[in-house]
Amino acid sequence: MHRRRLAPLVAVSVTATLAPVLATSTATAARAAPPSTASSSAAKGALDRYVKQKPQWKRCEADTPAEFECATIEVPLDYRVPGGKRIDLAISRIKSTAPDKRHGVLFSNPGGPGGQGLYMPLSIQEVLPESARQKYDLIGFDPRGVGQSSPVSCDLEPEEENWLRPYKEETFDKDVAWARDVANKCKEKTGDTLPHITTRNTARDMDLLRAILGEKKISYVGVSYGTYLGAVYTQLFPGRADRFVLDSAVDPARAWRGMIQWWAEGAEPAFDRWTEWAAERSEKYGLGDTPKEVERTFWDLVAQADEKPIEVEGQLITGDDIRSGMRRAVFTPQYATEEFVELKKAADGEPASAKKLAAFAGPEGTGTAGAATDAAEIPSDNGTASFWAVVCGDNSAAWSRDPESYRQDAIEDKGRYPLYGDFASSIKPCAFWDKSVEPATIVNNKVGALVVQNEWDSQTPLPSGQALHADLKGSKMVTVLGGEGHGVYPNGNACTDNTVTDYLRTGTLPAKDVTCEATADSNAEARKNQKGDALPGSPLPERAPDRF
Repeated sequence: MHRRRLAPLVAVSVTATLAPVLATSTATAARAAPPSTASSSAAKGALDRYVKQKPQWKRCEADTPAEFECATIEVPLDYRVPGGKRIDLAISRIKSTAPDKRHGVLFSNPGGPGGQGLYMPLSIQEVLPESARQKYDLIGFDPRGVGQSSPVSCDLEPEEENWLRPYKEETFDKDVAWARDVANKCKEKTGDTLPHITTRNTARDMDLLRAILGEKKISYVGVSYGTYLGAVYTQLFPGRADRFVLDSAVDPARAWRGMIQWWAEGAEPAFDRWTEWAAERSEKYGLGDTPKEVERTFWDLVAQADEKPIEVEGQLITGDDIRSGMRRAVFTPQYATEEFVELKKAADGEPASAKKLAAFAGPEGTGTAGAATDAAEIPSDNGTASFWAVVCGDNSAAWSRDPESYRQDAIEDKGRYPLYGDFASSIKPCAFWDKSVEPATIVNNKVGALVVQNEWDSQTPLPSGQALHADLKGSKMVTVLGGEGHGVYPNGNACTDNTVTDYLRTGTLPAKDVTCEATADSNAEARKNQKGDALPGSPLPERAPDRF
């Protein structure tokens, strides 16, 4: 693990920190914060006590650098009642390498929902050039309900965490029962806490942490789900957002059912691109001389595996496994082709290696993404429990309460998006979740931000990033044409890396949107990420195929 230090904190008045509950200075802020159930003076007094906390910083772990420090603070479970129940928030920092050049604090989030961000400063430290590192104290935190921040659990068994399920008439009733059981188990285990594990409250936690640290503003780097968290922060606290980098972006209007459905919609053009790529190299790979022939080869293998699963080293691969695996693989055509060729060898009875079939090795949606690593006190299902808390609780209005509507959507979307439509649209636990305690956040502001997006992103497709750019009217966008993979910065591409670094270093956005061309090296990095590499310094496999 890794290194660094921090500069003196700046004093901020307590009154300036009361927006988490009492924001009324602008129309945006008034809409953003729900009315407090406590009196104004009582709420101010409760928040005053929170703001006056002094984190007890200490070395995070014996095997981490001494300059990487951790602490725990308390935050209100419900910001409408700040004098009520409190929960813990695990925080970390690495101080600026040059206090005389320090600009402020740089918060970060690795994605999820349910991603553990406590170790993110180690990641940021590795990738930021020294000229930018000098500008910031790097601040990490596990979002509420996640990791070491009062982690939630639903007591789910591993098979219950498998949530991306293809539609089949004969299994749909069982899938409905599964979804209902997950929702009920979450309510029984964590009912009082679960409604408050939301993106809006995590954004409020960020602002409270800003105040505790004595900062007037925060800068921020968020990846995937972290872009939505960052966007919500800009909406709730527009005057406190400094330099915001939003990498591989979520469309706020589609959080969250619509974002899951993006996985199906975005896969279809990627699939077409793959068939063209493979056809152009038919002599090498032998999948077909035209895109239509490649497509037919693919669906013939799916049908064969539906009838009789393909066995590779004792593992059975079904047609649904092939569709699911190909959904994310096709965003990198070479990777998809090599994996598919290996699978076809196995189907033809030739020796094949399971290690070369990572895309198809079992169903996605299991609980491995975000599961506890070193901390024994973190429940094994914490990643999944916190995922559902946010995905269902941020916007319950996006989820129908009628199970039959999911059946119809799955059937229709399998027709529209045959690769993955039924996986994305079929029943989820959110159908049985309690109503959100707050309405969804409408992101529509002029805060400056830099949205960074690959053209071929499997988790947050290009139109999703473009939508966030349109919602953040003060933003500029960096688009990497031909860029593959989820998560852009840094990727070794001078065009993208320099644009992001210069913004973090100077605070000046590009004069206009930037278009970069992907390079062989930057897409090679994407291929590594495609295979599930963990984000450096983070226990979460950031590129997990069933997370943002």
